[in-house]
Amino acid sequence: VARGAVIVLEPISVEILTLVSLPTFDNNLFTLRSNDRVALNELFENPDHPLFSRATSGTYPSGSTIKPAVAAAALNAGVITRNTTFLSSGGLRVGQWFFPDWKPGGHGRTEVTRAIAESINTFFYIIGGGYGDIKGLGIDRLALALRKFGFGARTGIELPGEAAGLVPDPEWKDNAKQEIWYIGDTYHTAIGQGDILVTPLQIARMTSYFASKGLWSKPHFDISPETVVENNNSDSPGIDPEHIETIRTGMRDTVRFGSARSLGVLSATSAGKTGTAQWSSTAKPHALFTGWMPYTEPEIVITVLIEAGGEGSASAVPVAKEIMDWWTKNRESRN
Repeated sequence: VARGAVIVLEPISVEILTLVSLPTFDNNLFTLRSNDRVALNELFENPDHPLFSRATSGTYPSGSTIKPAVAAAALNAGVITRNTTFLSSGGLRVGQWFFPDWKPGGHGRTEVTRAIAESINTFFYIIGGGYGDIKGLGIDRLALALRKFGFGARTGIELPGEAAGLVPDPEWKDNAKQEIWYIGDTYHTAIGQGDILVTPLQIARMTSYFASKGLWSKPHFDISPETVVENNNSDSPGIDPEHIETIRTGMRDTVRFGSARSLGVLSATSAGKTGTAQWSSTAKPHALFTGWMPYTEPEIVITVLIEAGGEGSASAVPVAKEIMDWWTKNRESRN
C-alpha cells in the first residue's frame, strides 16, 4: 500500500485507538539533534506526500460506504420499509443517460438489507432520486440526512487541518459550476459518487453510529479519567432504533454473503460495507472498507482507505481482515 489510511476506534465512546496515514515518515527528522537535510528534502519532495494526514484531512468520494446512511435516511423518511422491493435489471435509463449496476443484468428483485450486502446501485438510485412513479428522498432530504450523519463538516477531533468534505446540492453546483442540478447528480450522490467528498474519519464515525445502535459522539484521543465525551442525541442522525437494526442486518449480511464475505472465516463475527470510489478516468478507483467486530457487542470499528487500490472487496477488505485477525487472537489471549 503506497497511500492510504486506517482508523480503529471504540464504537461506544468513539475513542481513537489507531490512526494511521500512509506513507509514514520518521518524526526524529524534526528534532533539534537531526541535521539530515537530505532526508528532510526527500520527505518534503516525496510525491506521495507523507506529511499529509489522509485519515483526517484527505477527502475522497465515499463510494458505497455511504449507502448505510442513505438507506437509513430512506427508512426514516418512510420512502421505503424493510420489506420494500425494487427490481435491479442492470441499471436505470433516464433519457439518453444510463446509470448502471455493477453486475451486468442486475441482481433481480431486492430489498434494503440485500441492497446493502450486495451494494446494489439501482436500489439506491431509486431511494435517493426516485424513478418513474416511485418517489425517492430527493436531493434536499438526502443532503440534509447526510449532513446529520456528519458529512460536510469537521468532526472536531483534536488535530489541526481536519477537512470538512462536501455534500453537494443544487445551490453548491450553481455557485461552483454555474450548472443546474440533474437527477443524475442525485443518483451519483446516493451511491457515494459524483461530487461528494468525505474523510475516512467521517466514515468511521458513521459506522460507529450503527455499531453502537445509535450513540453519537465526537471522535477523540484524550483518554484521561477527567475526559467525558457524552452521547449527544440532539445532534445525532436521529434514526429510529428499528431502522438502525435493519441497517445493522444489511451490514452483517455483507460479511455473511455479500462483498466482504472473506471476513466470515474469522473467529469473531463482524459487519461492514465495502466501497469502490471512482475519481479518475485513467487511474484505478479508491478502495474502502468500514465495519465493526464483534457484531452483537462491538468493541472496535475499522475503516480502511487505499488510494487507487481498485475494488474495495479485493484490496481494502484484506487489510481490515488482517487487523481483525490480529485483534481476535490478542483479545482471546487477554481473556
